[in-house]
Amino acid sequence: MAGVGVLRGVGASAGRVTGRARIVHEPGRARVEPGEILVVATTDPGWTPLFLTAAALVTETGAIMAHGPTVAREYGMPAVISVPGATRLITDGQVVTVDGAAGTVTTAL
Repeated sequence: MAGVGVLRGVGASAGRVTGRARIVHEPGRARVEPGEILVVATTDPGWTPLFLTAAALVTETGAIMAHGPTVAREYGMPAVISVPGATRLITDGQVVTVDGAAGTVTTAL
């Protein structure tokens, strides 16, 4: 029987989006399709081009004023940061819902 799992972090940019997760470890080799949820360990300015296509951001680390959440807010995309183990617990291609206001990432099990 399918269930739902909720991963908790810190809401860093408000909004709610559902889409397929794209787990990325290296921005230079990544391909993110429109509407996908970018799931990463951390970001720096080299990740910015991926934000143009992604629908939301989930990071394992970060702070509200860090690069990823700041760019997400500028682009109007939901972001949840400081989600322990996100790149391990979320499967590439899995449908997830990111709620940047609540600080949650809901996954189908």
